[in-house]
Amino acid sequence: MKKRIISAIIMAIIFIPLLIIGNLPFTVCISILSMASIYELLKLKPNLPLIIKIFTYLETLIIVLFNTLKLNGNENTLLMLLLVINLSLLVFIDDREKYNYKDAFYLIGIILFIGISFKNFIYLRDKNLNTLIYLFLITITTDSFALFTGKLFGKHKLAPNISPNKTIEGSIGGSIVGTIAASIFYILIIKDFKNIFMVVVLTLFLTIIGQLGDLIKSSIKRYEGIKDFSNLIPGHGGIIDRLDSIIFVMMTYILIMGMF
Repeated sequence: MKKRIISAIIMAIIFIPLLIIGNLPFTVCISILSMASIYELLKLKPNLPLIIKIFTYLETLIIVLFNTLKLNGNENTLLMLLLVINLSLLVFIDDREKYNYKDAFYLIGIILFIGISFKNFIYLRDKNLNTLIYLFLITITTDSFALFTGKLFGKHKLAPNISPNKTIEGSIGGSIVGTIAASIFYILIIKDFKNIFMVVVLTLFLTIIGQLGDLIKSSIKRYEGIKDFSNLIPGHGGIIDRLDSIIFVMMTYILIMGMF
């Protein structure tokens, strides 16, 4: 627990100033985190040829920095090009034990998922710092109080085959506190709303999505038979272990805002 707290403090000391500063320092930070996340997911495919791993890092970074680099062209065209490149490499690598069509589609999946996820950090930070703080507040308060409430009152398992320690009571407690804290922040600081009720409903929904993201990560780890994606963060596991909830919350928020 001591190691976990120390790591959390160090992460906060490094990340919060970069989040506030934004611009190039924040972009560099997010780029590094995206590369670390790809490293964690590539560990699940240890036999991949080096050239394939290099392509995976580069393709992911291009997606993360697509808007920052002000690249010309349609982003959908870029995504289709990456799809073609990964499948075309099947022709040039003969060893199917090291690289086959299953590997190709796996890499396409993680490139798109990590690339788009971390691009969202930069997009939201550039658009409105307070919005990104609001989304972080949702995940941090929900996760923290889900753990706290679960330890105090938890009796009924939420998803015992995926994450045995999570409880329904903890999930409800986390969502309640997360909704209250983040809704107050949104109403008092962001102030961009027409209906307080809709702010509360949106926030409540995002607390649920954040917990769903955590369960999805746990499901993958359970399937792979691993405790954490890596040990890059002492006491916390890997980058994906820490950012799973916020990644899904950001994606959902952007999708919802795009619909209205």
